[in-house]
Amino acid sequence: MTQQTGIYQATGRRKEAVARVRLVPGKGEFMVNKRPLDKYFTKETERLVVMQPLQLTNTLDKFKVIANIRGGGFSGQAGALRLGIARALMAADPSLRDILKQNGFLTRDPRMKERKKYGQKGARKRFQWTKR
Repeated sequence: MTQQTGIYQATGRRKEAVARVRLVPGKGEFMVNKRPLDKYFTKETERLVVMQPLQLTNTLDKFKVIANIRGGGFSGQAGALRLGIARALMAADPSLRDILKQNGFLTRDPRMKERKKYGQKGARKRFQWTKR
């Protein structure tokens, strides 16, 4: 976060996805991995998830969002980007913390993939049992 230049940075994570987010003063453009938002996230629900913090705080037309996302699938990446945007908004304006916190945008989703166990086919599934 550099207040002199008005650029605010934050990191968001969900599942295996990590999003590095920068908020720059602008008119509401989104660049995700050097592509526009609608070209990167093809599903409407993913785009809505990403824009939730900006719409809630009425800052959609005040910032340009530049994000680099690695790992995970599209759903996890959208959740990671949402958390990163919310954290960057909080860095830009600490008075937005209460409204973001009440709507759960500052809480990191702790659910992760369960590890595979030895002697089993997967995390829960067992190998087939044969009587004879």
